[in-house]
Amino acid sequence: MEKVPMTAGGHAALEIELKRLTSEERPRIIAAISEARAHGDLSENAEYHAAKEAQSLNEGRIAELEDKLSRAEIIDVSKLTGKTVKFGATVKLIDEDTEEEKKYQIVGDLEADVKSGRISISSPIARALIGKAVGDTVAVQAPGGERSYEILDVRFN
Repeated sequence: MEKVPMTAGGHAALEIELKRLTSEERPRIIAAISEARAHGDLSENAEYHAAKEAQSLNEGRIAELEDKLSRAEIIDVSKLTGKTVKFGATVKLIDEDTEEEKKYQIVGDLEADVKSGRISISSPIARALIGKAVGDTVAVQAPGGERSYEILDVRFN
């Protein structure tokens, strides 16, 4: 079984989502199925079919979360140190073409959210950054073409 790296914060967020799905969504969906059943003929009952589909999606997400949490390897970022980029690092970059500064934290696949500056360890930019240090330049093959970044800062917090 392959371990799934994640930060403590990411692990806690997944546990909260799992608890919500099992203690709030599951009972709500079961009630919706019961109510739809009471309407009679199930073969032409759109409410029943919609509730069953919601149940299927919910149970699938619950199974996925339980699997990921059982294989989680929690990495405490606050205990990491060093000068090179690795999992959990917050990296400040400058795009060498546009001079635009960007700041990313490298996290597990399930925690990634580019809008909040959290990129997946398996993303092209994170893979290019791993092992590099301040002052290094990295080339990243992006969908829009190759981008070049210089690493300005590496922190663990």
